[in-house]
Amino acid sequence: MMWLLRVGPAVSLVALWQLVTVTGDWVFFPPPSKILVRLYENWFSGPVSAGFVTPQFWTDVVPSVGRALAGLTVAIIIGVALGVVAGQWRSAAAYIDPPVNFMRSLPKPAIVPIFLLVLGATDGMRIGLIAFGCIWPILLNTMQGVRSVDPAYRETTTAFHIPTAVAFFRVILPAASPKIAAGVRVSLSLALILMVLSEWMLARDGLGYFLISAQRKFHVLDLWSSIVLLGLIGYGLNVAFLAVEHRLLGWHRATTLQG
Repeated sequence: MMWLLRVGPAVSLVALWQLVTVTGDWVFFPPPSKILVRLYENWFSGPVSAGFVTPQFWTDVVPSVGRALAGLTVAIIIGVALGVVAGQWRSAAAYIDPPVNFMRSLPKPAIVPIFLLVLGATDGMRIGLIAFGCIWPILLNTMQGVRSVDPAYRETTTAFHIPTAVAFFRVILPAASPKIAAGVRVSLSLALILMVLSEWMLARDGLGYFLISAQRKFHVLDLWSSIVLLGLIGYGLNVAFLAVEHRLLGWHRATTLQG
């Protein structure tokens, strides 16, 4: 029953869209049935030997997902490292906070020309742009998570003379991990947005390039099919992340429920 309540509104909206568009002449809003057929034709109508995916799948979907995940990985590494330093040592935060607050306020599209000038129209530029946009939620959540660790945990490690490195990896970092995971989840959607944006600039493959090419050529069905596929990819990555989070942070939920 809960499953029906969750999917009911979305199914009803799609059904209404289908009913309205199939009975009228909507040039720029084709019926969902036609969009799904085009999505299948473009990327999932390949032979069984190819896993049902088409060659276009390898030139559109795989590069885009690879760039998004690569940029997110870079953002996680740098964001967690800087966030831990700023959260653990107040003196370091005094140096890190001002540039962080300035750079995270910059509109991400305004940074694109700088990345193009410095790195050129390469995958490195696209991965760097994604990492730049994704790093801030991770950094800030990590900083807040480390600062909000229960003082009793820190006092316990001191009382039992637990080495600093052991206390950090076995107490501080695990206690801050729920907030870090929240920052990564926010950045996951940002990675897809910035991936599309980066592929609009002098790209020759990827879903962003496919989308902007379809828009320029007025291929409406291709345009909508790429939008739907991006939504499905985002949903799938979010579900996968939640499954991993549930697996790794199950102890936190159990502790919260007991409390």
